[in-house]
Formats: sequence, C-alpha cells, structure tokens
Amino acid sequence: MWVLGTRPGDGPYPKTQPHAHHAVQVTLSLRGWFTLETADHQLGGPAAAVAPDTDHAFQAEGAVAHLFIDPEGRSGRELQRVWFASAPLVAIPGLAELRGRLLVAFDAPRRKDQTLIELGREIVAALAPDGERDLRPDARVRRMSTWATARLGAPVSLVDAAAHVGLSTGRARHLFVEHTGLPFRTYLLWQRLTKAVELFSGGSSLTDAAHGAGFSDSAHLSRTFRRMFGIAADSLRVT
Repeated sequence: MWVLGTRPGDGPYPKTQPHAHHAVQVTLSLRGWFTLETADHQLGGPAAAVAPDTDHAFQAEGAVAHLFIDPEGRSGRELQRVWFASAPLVAIPGLAELRGRLLVAFDAPRRKDQTLIELGREIVAALAPDGERDLRPDARVRRMSTWATARLGAPVSLVDAAAHVGLSTGRARHLFVEHTGLPFRTYLLWQRLTKAVELFSGGSSLTDAAHGAGFSDSAHLSRTFRRMFGIAADSLRVT
C-alpha cells in the first residue's frame, strides 16, 4: 500500500503518463479527489479498481491510497473474478468506514505501520470475501514462480525454470502465459520490481535496491518503475 498526497496549496498531483503493472490496483480517496482513466473510460473517487496489465493514467489532489494486490494470489484472483467481468476499470462502492479509519491511522502523530497493513488487509478482505477459494495457477507454474522469485538477484532463465519442474521450454512458456497472462520474462521483471520497492522502502539506496533485485543499475530500475507506475522511483516514500 502506498499513500500519495499533496500539501494544501500545492495543487493536484501531476497526471501520470499511461502505464501498466501486473497487480490489481485499488485506489481510495482519503482526502481530496482522484481520477483514473484508460483509453476509453475515466472514473473518479471515492474508490476504484484497475485490472492487472491495464494501461491507465492517474491524477489526484489531497491524500490517496493505492493498494497493489498480487493477481496470482487467492485474493487477487478472486478480485479479478468479482470486479472485472465487464471492464478493466470499475468504481468500488462502500468502504467509507475503512477509508476513514485509514486516514485517521495515516495522520496519527505516532503512525504505526502494522495498523496500516492490517487496514489494507481488511479492505482486501471486504472486496474479496471468498479469497480463500483455491483459484491459484497450475502447481507447476507456482513452482516455477517460487523458484524464480528466490533467485531474483542472479540471472534467471525460462530454460532453467522449466527444467526445475520437468517441462520442456516450449510447454513451460505456454503454460506460464495461460495461467498468469504474462510471458515468464515479463513476470520475472514484475517480481524484480516488487523486490526493489521492498528494499528501497526498507532503507536501501536506489542503487542497492536495484542490484539486490537483479537490475543492472538504478537507471534500469527507474525506467522500469516509471513504465509500470507512471512516476519516478526516487519520488516514492513508503511508510
């Protein structure tokens, strides 16, 4: 979960360029307003969701929370089943009480990360109450993903991942796209970006975060981050 905001008098947060990332995005207005738009649709607050791998742009003023949910996890797959049957950008009704609690927790003088994390989980649970259903990808795809994610700091290839689960490269490539919607290489890039954000938010420099996640350098990380999230990586402040 990220909370982005502008100070009073600063005007709106600049509109991003169209971008796409491999996560279910739920955006909540905590104070002020936001808009999300795709090529053929635009929505405002108080809450909206964007399907994974959907090109979209974002603008806001005030305080806005973004929740990024793993689309391959149980909750992520249930969110996709429930909310995106008709469109990749949808308004989310309700959540007023949870949005209010999230703002109070974020504005608290002694802000506690764990409180924010728990509220984020409550929001996901409210949107995907049946998220414990087993809607996960094929077991071999999950094993390939787990194997690759454990090796983000080193070179990882589809050939090696396929061999790890006893599949031919061609069969592994087809199976991976069928169950995740992404080529293995693109999925691996998403996992590296997620790891880099984790390292950066934990206090690592942008350069160290890039190397720790398997990027060639901080410039490579920055280009990837902007392409997927529409903002500069070094402007991110995770609390």
